[in-house]
Amino acid sequence: MTVLKTIFAQREYSMIETDFIPDTLNLDKDHGIVQYTSPSNIALIKYWGKLENQIPANPSISFTLNACSTTTKIEYVKLGKKASDFSFDLYFEGLPKEEFKPKITTFFKRIITYMPFLLEYRLSIHTSNTFPHSSGIASSASGMSALALCLMEMERSFTKNMTDDYFDRKASFLSRLGSGSACRSINGPLVQWGKSNFIESSSDLYGIPFPYDVHPIFNNFHDTILLVDKGEKQVSSTVGHDLMHGHPFAANRFKQADDNLGKIIGVLESGNIKEFINIVESEALTLHAMMMTSNPYFILMKPNTLSIINAIWEFRETSKTHVCFTLDAGANVHVLYPENEKDKVFSFIKEKLVPFCQNGQYICDQIGQGAKKK
Repeated sequence: MTVLKTIFAQREYSMIETDFIPDTLNLDKDHGIVQYTSPSNIALIKYWGKLENQIPANPSISFTLNACSTTTKIEYVKLGKKASDFSFDLYFEGLPKEEFKPKITTFFKRIITYMPFLLEYRLSIHTSNTFPHSSGIASSASGMSALALCLMEMERSFTKNMTDDYFDRKASFLSRLGSGSACRSINGPLVQWGKSNFIESSSDLYGIPFPYDVHPIFNNFHDTILLVDKGEKQVSSTVGHDLMHGHPFAANRFKQADDNLGKIIGVLESGNIKEFINIVESEALTLHAMMMTSNPYFILMKPNTLSIINAIWEFRETSKTHVCFTLDAGANVHVLYPENEKDKVFSFIKEKLVPFCQNGQYICDQIGQGAKKK
């Protein structure tokens, strides 16, 4: 990595929880509207296992996506007096969604210390996804980050001289309290989360834009998401994370993730795409190995997941391309490949891999630059 960027990363300060508690707020605004679009992300180094208050057990790094996103709009009106509970309506795709409200209430309870104005306003929250809610693509990262960004835009209107850096860090901090991986959706194209000695500016409290040089080969990387199973997961991610407590391989896994983070820093700078593939695929399979060796154990991959993986390995060998896969905590497969190989790889995907998808469904995405104000 360049000397300049190394020095920058080492000088960059870290923030603590109390830094996100506002000193003074001017709540003279009677009403307003804020709106953000925030993307999902796909982890290259996986985070699996968390401590209290959504603190990750190991560091992670992710590609920010572009097409898979959530748009959230908040219309807010000031109450006559401070309320004792949160006052909000929630609409998903234009329709009331009462079943989503308990999760939002839990989120508000977690962040009220940092957003005390929430008891002063009634909110009308309107949210929608660019991908079907039942598609098997996790919407918590894009959804919670979009909501956090809207709340931060409200706070910005109640304060003076808020810096963009503070805005982004607090938005990531708040997002984490809603969904851990959501803290990696604020910026792009690469975001790192979780304290690591390899990145001095890293933090368990929020994600940061990857601070070092990245080789052009990783620019405009593509991610074709193969929807193998669109049903609800048999084990939620929250339960899966909790099963890392007392897991016989947990300590070694956490060390492996940190070691892989150290390795991928050099890989991203040098453009060593073969080593990139090795790290990313190993991380995906290790994630699922942790699920299969927890107690109770479970398997989220499906037979078609394995068929896709084997087909990718065979094609990569015969075509000499640099296509690879990664997995989230589910059966769907993220097929990653560089821009200069997109025509050849996408033809392979359509011909050989799409038949393994449920109803032939897949999503074409690529690396994005993070959330956007609307």
